[in-house]
Amino acid sequence: MWIRGYKLPAMSSLLVWGLLWEVVGQLGMTFFIPPLSDVFVTLFEIIGTPAFLKALSETAQAFCAGVFFSVAIGIPVGILMGRSRLLDELLLPWVNIFVSAPLTALVPVLMVLFGFGMKSIIITTTLFGIWIIILNTRAGVRQINRSLVEMATSFGASPMDAFLKVYFWAALPEILGGVRIGVIRAVKGVIIGQLLISIVGFGALFELYASNFLMSHFWAVLIVLFTLAFSISEFLGYLEKKVAYYAASR
Repeated sequence: MWIRGYKLPAMSSLLVWGLLWEVVGQLGMTFFIPPLSDVFVTLFEIIGTPAFLKALSETAQAFCAGVFFSVAIGIPVGILMGRSRLLDELLLPWVNIFVSAPLTALVPVLMVLFGFGMKSIIITTTLFGIWIIILNTRAGVRQINRSLVEMATSFGASPMDAFLKVYFWAALPEILGGVRIGVIRAVKGVIIGQLLISIVGFGALFELYASNFLMSHFWAVLIVLFTLAFSISEFLGYLEKKVAYYAASR
């Protein structure tokens, strides 16, 4: 961030917002925003408790499974859509619908089809993350220089070789960009699943603290969730920059 030609540290905006949060909390302007200092004190009190660790484990399991399926399904489907015009015309309208649709409305349907357990939460997480991965992968494949594919074909590359050694690597910057956004959406998906389908994990903590007006506890868990999502996003953004040179070879 720059102010009057001076570069401020990268986290300056967070410090400003944190200071504003502390002032609003200390003034008691609203019950729902406790002082940030109280939130951090509460955070250190609950972060090692069995209830918090159990919630973290349950949320992490559902989140990791959902992201895995989003990536494992989304990348191949995106590559196939980028390669095949017919498949693209068949699937693209549906992908666009699910990207723009309020996926929370599908949760009751998933509950009827798959029950109230972990399976429905994982499917919800997958549905939130997969579509943007498909779109970004498709966009990356469609930007590949056709000479790369022609060269691979001329050297006798099989369709699987072209899939793994040409399309995937040449589209990697866009794929990582899609995964980064998909991971952020998956965080929202797993929490919605744990709140609406089965009150477990962080969803159970949010429900418990909100219903008992324990706002310091509520914000403490929310900060943990935001920090984890931000850290994963920044790591994937770092990888995205590292492989950006692949785009120049297309």
